[in-house]
Amino acid sequence: MACDDELVFLTICSRPSRLKLLRCVIRDAADMAGLDAQASDAVVLAVNEACMNIIQHGYAMDADGRIELRVRREPGALVFELRDYAKRVDVDKVCSRDLDDVRPGGLGVHLIGCLMDESRFLETPPGGGNLFQMKKFTRA
Repeated sequence: MACDDELVFLTICSRPSRLKLLRCVIRDAADMAGLDAQASDAVVLAVNEACMNIIQHGYAMDADGRIELRVRREPGALVFELRDYAKRVDVDKVCSRDLDDVRPGGLGVHLIGCLMDESRFLETPPGGGNLFQMKKFTRA
């Protein structure tokens, strides 16, 4: 990968208080990649939701976990990859709750699916954990 393709690589601890910093970095990366305001808002919210899912479900609010974020450009898309070192996710069990069940929380998976053009878990990386990828298509 060429250096110009990678916009961000950072590691944060699994604390909700660190998400404010993450949102700022994501917004700047989206602006740098030329996304409009609506698309920038979408990727900020989607990445925030994915990180919160890692913090809540992967690390069970353990503040000592690590989350690595890589943001890169590829032709026609801005790509976000989140790596954690939590227990492997059973992808078949990842789903949003019923939207008719009105209550706080539980909509992160639904939001990510609506806000991003593609999202998927990638093969388990060496060292275990999870690698989640999201893409937002850009104007060609």
